[in-house]
Amino acid sequence: MLVGCPREIKNHEYRVGLTPASVREYVAHGHQVIIETGAGEGIGAGDDAYRAAGATIVPDAATVFARADMIVKVKEPQPSEWAQLREGQLLYTYLHLAPDPEQTRGLLASGVTAIAYETVTDERGGLPLLAPMSEVAGRLSIQAGATALQKANGGLGVLLGGVPGVAPGKVVVIGGGVVGLHAALMATGLGAEVTILDRSLPRLRTLDELFRGRVKTLYSTTEALENEIFAADLVIGAVLVPGAAAPKLVTREMLPGMKAGAVMVDVAIDQGGCFETSHATTHSDPTFVVDGVVHYCVANMPGAVPITSATALNNATLHYGLMLADKGLAAVSEDRHLRNGLNIHRGRVTNAAVAAALGYELAAPEAVLKVA
Repeated sequence: MLVGCPREIKNHEYRVGLTPASVREYVAHGHQVIIETGAGEGIGAGDDAYRAAGATIVPDAATVFARADMIVKVKEPQPSEWAQLREGQLLYTYLHLAPDPEQTRGLLASGVTAIAYETVTDERGGLPLLAPMSEVAGRLSIQAGATALQKANGGLGVLLGGVPGVAPGKVVVIGGGVVGLHAALMATGLGAEVTILDRSLPRLRTLDELFRGRVKTLYSTTEALENEIFAADLVIGAVLVPGAAAPKLVTREMLPGMKAGAVMVDVAIDQGGCFETSHATTHSDPTFVVDGVVHYCVANMPGAVPITSATALNNATLHYGLMLADKGLAAVSEDRHLRNGLNIHRGRVTNAAVAAALGYELAAPEAVLKVA
């Protein structure tokens, strides 16, 4: 198969879909790989590194989209990119379609078969291709929140770890999954006072055992949520419903009860955000203020640390990418976890959460692929 990787064009997105190490693996499997010139610059991988790994460098994204049988990316295709996709082509990347009707229409019109990293599953029911970026985003959320809390940046002016004789900052994490866990790890490492809210009692027990009293865990009711965010200096939105739009847990009416200058970081913004007042921002202009509360809603947070995040992402995506390159659509038919990643196929929506969120008729993957 001819596998292509274009340069990412989303605002301040420095990651790359294929690292040179991944290219070597595709080539070793007998595949040809074409890379847009400069695609790896953000991670310090020049064209020569890709040539040494066995790739062919092409002058522009148009060549990649026109020639490749499978496109491997990081972020969802932008309008200029989905216009170049075609029927029979495989697209393997993050999509986050539920809050993005425009992209969904573009992919449907193209006829492409699109596999979304964020809905591929594993034997434990986890999301293995989302997990590494959730780990990065969870840890980054505390760094970003701590920076936004600085007075010069519009924040309250609180140091999360405090100092001897001064209380530490209070961090509230909504959601105890991968993002929430890693946010809590970072926040406790800085010495902050941390609370995690979740609605899974087994998950809360696991977190209790892990943190051994260093973190307070609470069952998430509206009352508990309000009490915690009203006292918080930093709130991390870390709620995920796989493939679906995130629930709006912090409403506009709650904001006046929060501290002026408190910060909210919405890590769920890729799926529409879990704060009612959220809208996507960029690394160029990451924050805005509503009712005195600073919102940080960057939709590609891991893009800020591309060397770490691109390597972690490739470690996770390589296995399934090679399956797709080796077997094409047969791999999707044969592997139920990869099949769970199928979101769009030849003009049909094949993910139940996306179909429900956007009002499309669901075409079951098993039906469109004629799985026995």
